[in-house]
Amino acid sequence: MKTSYTEMGFFTDTSVCIGCKACEVACKQWNQLPSDGFHFTGHSYDNTSHLSATTWRHVAFQEKDDRWLMLSDVCKHCQTAPCQQACPTGALIHNEFGDVYVQPDICNGCGYCVTACPFGVIARAEEDGHAHKCTLCYDRQKDDLVPACAKACPTESIQFGPVEELRVRAKERLRQLQGKGDTVSSLYGVDDLGDYGKLNAFFLIQGHPEEYNLPEKPKNPFQGMKQRYALSLGTGALLTAAAAWLLRKR
Repeated sequence: MKTSYTEMGFFTDTSVCIGCKACEVACKQWNQLPSDGFHFTGHSYDNTSHLSATTWRHVAFQEKDDRWLMLSDVCKHCQTAPCQQACPTGALIHNEFGDVYVQPDICNGCGYCVTACPFGVIARAEEDGHAHKCTLCYDRQKDDLVPACAKACPTESIQFGPVEELRVRAKERLRQLQGKGDTVSSLYGVDDLGDYGKLNAFFLIQGHPEEYNLPEKPKNPFQGMKQRYALSLGTGALLTAAAAWLLRKR
């Protein structure tokens, strides 16, 4: 998608994430999001489980035999966003920073965006019934401030900036690791994900994408929609013709 503005986004490097959850706390504090409670999930040190309408940054923990896999997950701010395409009211837009943004005063709570997202990011809040997710700290960006999660990260695992610059930085970081003998790391969302396109919040991961709850080849539900509609109409016409023929025969 061609834009007339500088697209801003995140590069999250899991190789330096220490799982401190400072990003989760900073996101909650700045955006005044309610607590999700302190429920024992049984999944390592993960007490939030997944992204939700009230958790816009989620640090996932995966315990392996010889290492930890940790990832601070967030909305991917897709360049081609199914949630935005599915929204019937125009509540979801790409703002002037190229971020996918929910306009809460226009959202009618239909939930189409929830089912359209292949990453399970966006959700409706019980309090107001509206869809909510990461805004990429739109209010902070307008004041030339770094998003709260990136500001709070002590290891610079979460990096914020112009997307094209971050893509170059991500590829250079992968080359550095590979130069040290790293054979497991890869980039997720820097380049096109099959027929899905690029993400404006992408990751360096140290395992298979599904180990981080990231779909290996996410599907855009609107891909091939015209063909599916044509097939449905053709099938309907054929069934109608068959029914009419049977009625005439009787």
